[in-house]
Amino acid sequence: MFHGLSAFPLTPMNESGVNEKEFVNLIQRLVTAGVNSIGALGSTGNYAYLSRAERLRVLQLAVDSADGIPVMTSISALRTMDVLHLAEDAQRTGAGAVLLAPVSYQTLTNEEVYSLYEQVSSLLSIPLCIYDNPATTHFHFSDELHEQIAKLPSVRSIKIPGVPSDPEAAIVRVNRLRKLIPSTVTIGVSGDPFAVTGLNAGCEAWYSVLGGLFPKTCLKMAQLVLDGSKDEANQLSARLEPIWALFRQYGSLRVVSAAAEINGFISGPSLPLPLQPLNGLVRDQLKSILIEITSIESSC
Repeated sequence: MFHGLSAFPLTPMNESGVNEKEFVNLIQRLVTAGVNSIGALGSTGNYAYLSRAERLRVLQLAVDSADGIPVMTSISALRTMDVLHLAEDAQRTGAGAVLLAPVSYQTLTNEEVYSLYEQVSSLLSIPLCIYDNPATTHFHFSDELHEQIAKLPSVRSIKIPGVPSDPEAAIVRVNRLRKLIPSTVTIGVSGDPFAVTGLNAGCEAWYSVLGGLFPKTCLKMAQLVLDGSKDEANQLSARLEPIWALFRQYGSLRVVSAAAEINGFISGPSLPLPLQPLNGLVRDQLKSILIEITSIESSC
């Protein structure tokens, strides 16, 4: 499940709770498209804003609606005790894997982060994906720490935050990490604007935000790379540059939640407070961008 497109859907929610029907509809779009795996309750899935009970319910909905497609779920939390409880929930619910970021309030040391993964990995009966996301955790993994953690039992993938935009530099970056980690551990790129560059550089998986909303488009990009049509994949990614630009400026969660509302996939408001939706001129700009993306999705 750590190859190809892993699509990370929204968890539509507001102060009234999670809209379960809309969430299931988003999952069913991914099933229809045939994504390789589903990443429930990632950052786009608002895991940090949900209680343990809410996370368990959303995960159960994802697993029940996935029609056999493996589901990975975040078990990230501030305390190791809570991470372990979430790991228990994931295994009991039938998740195919767990995704773990070193979330913290106090800045963590390398030793503390290694200890977290060591404790969790030793108790898991399903695979674990390392979530390297310094934009939210403010923790920066070294490749040497990745090397240590990747050798732990259960670790099967590393979700890196992106690659250099220069293709040759991206290859160097991926190859350096690849030489340090076991062959049983894949490297998956996130940060959708970097996806095609990362896949071209040798990443085996794409952990995608946009894929959670427009899975056919993202599947096509991933497949083009796998088929050796790298130039065509780059051209398709270039057509999406307007939405990549909005991702960089406003954050992918705000952009895809607004996109889902505009396209009628979910109702608004769809973000937990204090997060605010895109409004005004930015929303109008997104509407025009979505005409192109919807056209691409329909043609795939």
